[in-house]
Amino acid sequence: MIFGKESSLRNDIIEIGKKLYDLRLVVARSGNLSARLDENNILITATGTCLGSLTADDVLKTDLNNPADKRVTSEFPLHSLVYKSFLNKVIIHCHPTLINAYFATYKSLKPLTFETRLYVGNIPVVEQDTPTVTKPELVIEALKSNSIVVLKNHGVVCLADKFADALYIIEALEEAVKAASVARLFDKAALDDLDKALKEDLTGDNKYLMFSKEHIQAIVDLVNKDELIFKKGQELDLTLKLAIKLDGHPNVFKFNFEKGRVTELTFDDDAPFVISAPVDAWEAVFLGKVDPFVATMQGKMKLKGEFGKLSRWYVPFTRLFELFKQVKIK
Repeated sequence: MIFGKESSLRNDIIEIGKKLYDLRLVVARSGNLSARLDENNILITATGTCLGSLTADDVLKTDLNNPADKRVTSEFPLHSLVYKSFLNKVIIHCHPTLINAYFATYKSLKPLTFETRLYVGNIPVVEQDTPTVTKPELVIEALKSNSIVVLKNHGVVCLADKFADALYIIEALEEAVKAASVARLFDKAALDDLDKALKEDLTGDNKYLMFSKEHIQAIVDLVNKDELIFKKGQELDLTLKLAIKLDGHPNVFKFNFEKGRVTELTFDDDAPFVISAPVDAWEAVFLGKVDPFVATMQGKMKLKGEFGKLSRWYVPFTRLFELFKQVKIK
């Protein structure tokens, strides 16, 4: 008989499998699930199982490097590489109908709601030529920018620390696809003013060392020339201190906002809002691969301060983060 953590994780896998099936995010014998047991071992669903009616025998314990049980899912190489590449604890791979249909037709998804922008963000799409993932390294690269990745003509892969969190992201994407599909029935060419503003290119040819004073000052210069930030800053009284911090390094920059303009750039984290992250996360942000709001919601970046208070300035800060990527880094 199995006790403790392993038994609890098996029950979690069985429970989430039933939820996915009940929500019709998987059908028949599609999809697979796994959970990190310890540094070297995971629990993973067996091949040919129905996630809606899993039993304890359908959840296999296996070494990350040597799956001894021949019943292990054919997607084991993908699960294994994900766990070797990230510290997250669970993986859901499922085949949502609307997501599959949408991305079989369109290359990208336009976020129509604030919830989609915050919880889903820009969705990476990986081309898929076979029923089983044969190039997991492409999925790994995509997962660096978002916790959920679409496998075109196949399904989605989502990683998190809890199955519930992964499920919420998948549900949010399925709902976003539904909203976008319905919106196109009303107006196929819908484009709001914020989207237009976000498409402006204010860049020069200069490239800066990431998180150098020159790099951040160039961002400040763009912010103080930006009409959208100034307009919304006036309307919403954007007066606050926001610091950005590089984990493990002394590099800290504090934006002192007054009515939508940065009146001073200082170098400490004495601020009600501090966004911190490791080098690779900030690099993804400055290259435009990651939205800081989404990265914060997914745990890739940390926020000190109340998100609810910060969100009142969502529009100007969305623009601010867009300007981050307009200043090129070396």
